[in-house]
Amino acid sequence: MKLTILGSGTSHGIPVIGCFCPVCTASEGKDKRLRCSLYVEGSNGERAVIDTGPEFRLQALQAGIKNLDAVFLTHAHADHIHGLDDLRPLSWKKAIPIYGNNPTMDEFLERFSYIFRKTQTGGGKPHVNPIIVTGPVQLGGLIFIPIPVKHGTLDILGWKIIETAAYDRSGRIISGAVYLTDGSHIDEESYRLITEGGSPACAIIGGLRARSHETHFSFEEAIMAGVQMNAERVFLTHICHDHSHREIEDYCRNFVNKQNLPISAGPAWDGLELEL
Repeated sequence: MKLTILGSGTSHGIPVIGCFCPVCTASEGKDKRLRCSLYVEGSNGERAVIDTGPEFRLQALQAGIKNLDAVFLTHAHADHIHGLDDLRPLSWKKAIPIYGNNPTMDEFLERFSYIFRKTQTGGGKPHVNPIIVTGPVQLGGLIFIPIPVKHGTLDILGWKIIETAAYDRSGRIISGAVYLTDGSHIDEESYRLITEGGSPACAIIGGLRARSHETHFSFEEAIMAGVQMNAERVFLTHICHDHSHREIEDYCRNFVNKQNLPISAGPAWDGLELEL
């Protein structure tokens, strides 16, 4: 399984419109952060995306995405779904299933209502099949397990991703990943789902900044969530412009060393590829 970070930035993206702070004006490529999205490639050719933000067209071109078998949504905020119309060239042969929880799909159907009503000929629209997720979704050899989390008061989803080929003879997971952006609270049942059968090798977790926030994990909270999952590695995503990539690397290294944590942690960046 291969994971590609298509975007690692918060809702306004980095650089921020009209901002001239050191991060927004930096020349360092890893300080340029498009809105959050993850591309998942299975060993048997499966292709899926988690979230289609406003830059999805550019992200798909940069990653060389030529087809998709499914889209998995975390929630319906604009920075996570407003690139959905750019599924058009990927869905003209076959409708793409889109998975999300009930609140997400309600908002999706309202905001993209034109997709499902008769419109004039021409222009085109994506062919999609919205599905309210009630449990694990199998996509070829990939399994996507919905993980309920809180984003402030909102009920959203993270996703645990495993491959059927990643089980050992005893049935335990020997690889796998968790993608959890925009979270501010994970309950015990969700931690149980994440660690059931084996802890993830990799956890990509939203960590907005060092300072606390009402609806997002801070860097420290995101790293500690990874520790509670028993993840081997944590990559922070959904990052704002308070900190440069290098500053976040230093922050994570110092925090992990000071707390003597059994984990590696650092910032994700656009284009990061992870082989599991």
